[in-house]
Amino acid sequence: MDEVCNRAAVKDWSRLLGQSFAAQTGKPLIDGAAPTAQDYAHRLFHSPLPLVSHGAEADPVFCYANAAALALWGMGWETFTRLPSRLSAEEDPAIQTDRSRFLREAAERGWVADYSGIRKAADGSRFRISRTVLWTISDATGDRLGQAALIGQVSPL
Repeated sequence: MDEVCNRAAVKDWSRLLGQSFAAQTGKPLIDGAAPTAQDYAHRLFHSPLPLVSHGAEADPVFCYANAAALALWGMGWETFTRLPSRLSAEEDPAIQTDRSRFLREAAERGWVADYSGIRKAADGSRFRISRTVLWTISDATGDRLGQAALIGQVSPL
């Protein structure tokens, strides 16, 4: 997974994010055509909606965050892409159980719409994400490579 999610492979991972999102939801991840993979990766990274993804490990680690997500969590790329995704939420058992349930459902169904949950930033501040789409990232052969979340709304707590 490291070779797929490292920074040098961001344009390939961005393409997989878009292809998997479209395959699961029937909608494009970003509007309009991007002439090159580099342009698509750039547009995705600078999209106004926070977007994150993690790998398919037993305890998945984030491998992608666009600029909006990095700002939301108050972390840089290097810090965020070393963070186990479970640590983006409070360690409260109810919150972790809810998060796990939706991730499992997205893995089973391919995607889940309108997820909401409480998350925490690097500075300890809390926020609610809502209108979030969770989906499974797969390659052309159907191998599951991870999961992603496109966050539609954020509310500070």
